[in-house]
Amino acid sequence: MLHRALFVLGTFLFAPAAVTAQAADPRAEVAAVITRLFDGMRESDSTKVRSTFHADARLGSALVRDGVPSYRPDGVDGFVRAVGAPKEIIWDEQIRNLRVEVDGPLATAWMDYRFYAGERFSHCGVNAMQLVRGADGWQIASLIDTRRQPAECEPWP
Repeated sequence: MLHRALFVLGTFLFAPAAVTAQAADPRAEVAAVITRLFDGMRESDSTKVRSTFHADARLGSALVRDGVPSYRPDGVDGFVRAVGAPKEIIWDEQIRNLRVEVDGPLATAWMDYRFYAGERFSHCGVNAMQLVRGADGWQIASLIDTRRQPAECEPWP
């Protein structure tokens, strides 16, 4: 009985410390920002999506067209407007194999993704993000993706 009482007491005493330690894990914090971005896209919530980006963030795509590599920059504001614009389909960007590296206020995240426009599989690729930590927490400073057509995408299990 005494062992059980000590176990229960220990659980209450140390559980908040474990939760605090988890919340302070910068990799988990970065992953939470990335999750918020893609949740916001699915919800067409431009405010939620905008909150994930630094005010000076940059977007772009590394593409190959007709065998020629190129880079196409894009603006965050246009992307945020497109997310919030009325549409009949859900933008569903599914990610996996998220890898996050952190050094102080800088983080790099790399992940595979598949993008669905409603039920239609549109394209796949990789997202490479640079995030910075400031007074408002982690925010995306740069997001560059690659885009492959469905025929070029490997199936996910």
